[in-house]
Amino acid sequence: MSNAPQQVESVCPVVESMEEIGSKWRLLVLHDLQDGEKRFNELKRSTEANARTLSRVLDDLQEMGYVERRLEEDSPVATYYSLTSKGESLCPVFDEIEAWAEDWLDIAN
Repeated sequence: MSNAPQQVESVCPVVESMEEIGSKWRLLVLHDLQDGEKRFNELKRSTEANARTLSRVLDDLQEMGYVERRLEEDSPVATYYSLTSKGESLCPVFDEIEAWAEDWLDIAN
């Protein structure tokens, strides 16, 4: 028997994906940015996240390559966020989840 550590393979790509993007706040921000570029305060209002949480989530999503940040230094200074191509690739996934939810979950639209 070998004493070498064995590499553990991922249980499932779905589980890995949900671990990366599956937090409530990350999903809200990614879903909200499907409609296009938004300012920080627009995202804050639409997601109902507090500023600290939203800032942390946006930093995480930017670091992971789902969101890009654009700073406009005119007066007043404005920060805009939008999906990268990696983030945009999730749009069909959100559409499928929404369709599933309409069929299977008791959600009032």
